[in-house]
Amino acid sequence: QVQLVESGGGLVQAGGSLRVSCVASGRTFSSYAMGWFRQTPEKEREFVADISWSGATTHYADSVKGRFTISRDNAKNTGYLQMNSLKPEDTAVYYCAVPGPTGWNVLRYRGQGTQVTVSS
Repeated sequence: QVQLVESGGGLVQAGGSLRVSCVASGRTFSSYAMGWFRQTPEKEREFVADISWSGATTHYADSVKGRFTISRDNAKNTGYLQMNSLKPEDTAVYYCAVPGPTGWNVLRYRGQGTQVTVSS
């Protein structure tokens, strides 16, 4: 069992930066890929980025490519999402997750999320 807790969200002006963190409990975190998703009341869950268990491979949504960076520190059981050049359309609840056995179609674990609000 893995529990995920996000932190680091907040209010930032457009063009600013934030780093959100995801701390995992459980000794098996380092064996899982992890990812970040975001959601608003108006939109369904949106994939943001993911990273392999080793950190060697990353993927990004086109909407954040070049602005966001995903990383992880397995020694600290923590994942990160560095968000730069933020835009108002990045406003959402951001949560981290671990994929199910067949990928991101089903989430094995997910956190409660942290609110990111970007003002114009």
